[in-house]
Amino acid sequence: MEQEARKTKKTLKGVVVKIVDEKTIKVDVERKAAHPLYQKILKSNKKYLADRNGIEVEVGNQVIIEETTPVSKNKKFKLIEVAK
Repeated sequence: MEQEARKTKKTLKGVVVKIVDEKTIKVDVERKAAHPLYQKILKSNKKYLADRNGIEVEVGNQVIIEETTPVSKNKKFKLIEVAK
């Protein structure tokens, strides 16, 4: 049998926007990319729901989240650590 190539898990850094409940937080991740033609730096934000794993966080903390198998319909990330 051929060995399948494993994907690396996505790791994102963002800011906690909301504590949804005991186990869930909402994290805002900002991406910056240059426009293909004009080279202007464009910012785009996306919010992800992440599983807390019992780690204490507050709104405004910078956190690192990692992709995981789906925990629920919208939660596909888990909290790894608090960066600040």
